[in-house]
Amino acid sequence: MSTSTEGMHTQLLDGPDSNDHDDCNSSEVRYSGQRSFCQEPFKVATACLAAICLILLMILVATSIHSKGSFAAQDSAGQDSPSSSAEAQMQKACANVTDMTAELQKLKKEKKELEEERSQLRFKIAELEAIPTPRTSPAQVTAKNSCPAGWEHFKSSCYFISVYSMSWLESQSYCKKKGGHLAIIHTAEEQSFIWNLLPRGHWNAYWIGVSDKKAEGDWYWVDGTKLVGGFWEEGEPNNHIDEDCGYMVKTEVLSRVATKSWYDAPCFMPWPWICEKEVTGSS
Repeated sequence: MSTSTEGMHTQLLDGPDSNDHDDCNSSEVRYSGQRSFCQEPFKVATACLAAICLILLMILVATSIHSKGSFAAQDSAGQDSPSSSAEAQMQKACANVTDMTAELQKLKKEKKELEEERSQLRFKIAELEAIPTPRTSPAQVTAKNSCPAGWEHFKSSCYFISVYSMSWLESQSYCKKKGGHLAIIHTAEEQSFIWNLLPRGHWNAYWIGVSDKKAEGDWYWVDGTKLVGGFWEEGEPNNHIDEDCGYMVKTEVLSRVATKSWYDAPCFMPWPWICEKEVTGSS
């Protein structure tokens, strides 16, 4: 009786499905009083998480390897870091500066050559100006006053009026090459003769052979003699902008007179000029 009572009591505790240990929705209560649950779902979840972690780890490793390969390629191309890029740009800038310096020196050299060529051309033009035209006969070249063709005679001198422009020094050099010098004017009669040879214009200026290049205010002729008096316009010479060379002007204003027609100007200015040389026995 006691035995059968214990069996019934056990069946009431265990229930009708006490032998089904695979049901994960029910609990198993052991006789010893310890309690446990179905472990299979947790094992599957753990395995899945482990697999996902492994996949993620492999992706990270592959990404890292790819990044290192890209950096290595950039290293070989010289673009690995900002410092390398800045150094390359600096080298390029230095090369550009060197090229520009060389180009500047080349331009300066070409400018100097062009200036020399321009000066030579001016001399050639002036020489051509003095050559008689085809209509001029040899008898006309040798004038009665013994002045060359294109030169005008006054007393013991011949005068040449240029139609081209040069600086004061270039003009003096041309006159010397022709056996004379820039005009030296001592008398009002000579001044008026030369002034009457000049054409009228807005501001027709012609270099003459006087300057104060040696000492400001001390005017000397190209033959070394000191200027006495002169035929300056009122208020001249004024050395307005470092004006060391003298010139003569004839304008369209009829009230201007020959004896007040001299001015001073910077010697580098390009203007026509007046040459003078002594009369000789032949042209």
